[in-house]
Amino acid sequence: MPLPDLRPQSTPQTPRTPAQTVAHLKAFDLNLRFSAGIWFFSPAPSRFHAKYSRDLSIEERLEIAAKLAPHGLAGIEAHYPNEINEENVGMWQAFAKASAIRIITVIPLLFYDAAFEFGSLSNPDPTIRQMAIDRTIGALRLNQQLDTDFAIVWPGIDGYENGFGMDFAAARARFANGLAQAMDAVPGIRIAFEPKPYEPRGHILYGTTPEGILLGRDVEAQLTNPANRKLLDEGHALCCMNPEIGHVLMGYEDLAYAYSWPLSEGRLAHTHWNSQPLGNYDQDLGVGVISPELVEGLLYTMKMHSYRGYFGIDINPERCPVDVALRNSFDAIRAANDRVNSLDHESIAAAHARPAAARGYLEAYLTRARATSAAKLSKIEPLKL
Repeated sequence: MPLPDLRPQSTPQTPRTPAQTVAHLKAFDLNLRFSAGIWFFSPAPSRFHAKYSRDLSIEERLEIAAKLAPHGLAGIEAHYPNEINEENVGMWQAFAKASAIRIITVIPLLFYDAAFEFGSLSNPDPTIRQMAIDRTIGALRLNQQLDTDFAIVWPGIDGYENGFGMDFAAARARFANGLAQAMDAVPGIRIAFEPKPYEPRGHILYGTTPEGILLGRDVEAQLTNPANRKLLDEGHALCCMNPEIGHVLMGYEDLAYAYSWPLSEGRLAHTHWNSQPLGNYDQDLGVGVISPELVEGLLYTMKMHSYRGYFGIDINPERCPVDVALRNSFDAIRAANDRVNSLDHESIAAAHARPAAARGYLEAYLTRARATSAAKLSKIEPLKL
């Protein structure tokens, strides 16, 4: 399968007119293909309470996943080497063939091992850092073998707590260079970098969306493999992003605006969906449980930028069966997408283009669009287009 083409996401050099925007919004439909991480199919360890259900083997988790295919599960995600590796890859391939659920990413596990106590790709110890580079290369090779779409990279343990005395620039340089080394060792595999501002470290390197953009540019500037350079010369981004809703909100970023950054550069390779209050610890609640209007705004921005990737669910369903939690999240996105598609795009585009002539209109219109019975609300004057 060729590298998915993200270039249509990019903002055109000549911005669309309002009429062109409306035409695009009416013509383009988001393809709601759902994926899920195999890690949350079994209860995760917690330092605060015992697990509420027993641990499940990879085989048992895949059995649950296969039954979700009729409900919309089309892709599966897994970490290397603890969940998927060279020894059990045959089992994964058999699952994909039997269920028609694609393995869309193999993720290098760069945050859990005790060896990575002081970082993985950013580690100042050359031996430990090389271990992280080698693990990333191993994951990229498995992505290549399985013909996936990208490899998510999350630097959860690369960071710091004490800001005094750390050479931040050197740590960032080691991380970016290590990632570039791995990508050049296995060319043609796209990275989907996932920022997170904190947890488990007090501060994580490249923790916000703009920092993820900077990482992508920095890594791509260091790539030397001719195959990678050819793809870059053709306008394809290779160090892209996989922003997660929870992580973005932990950093007090606005979802629609934050995601517009990688979209505008053709860097949104994948998305992770859940719910999260602003700030707080990483809760990984079901999609739409908190602030469902943020989901609508994000979908609208993704629709404007022609996003064609998967909608990856990344949740921690501690008190709900994982299959029920996933179906609920699928349906929350479907319902929000239906609301987005039913909006009056002409009026919204007009309000965007001429805000002085539409004071308060957009807020009033969206209130009525979300109402069960708009007839119970006061009437508003139609916007003069």
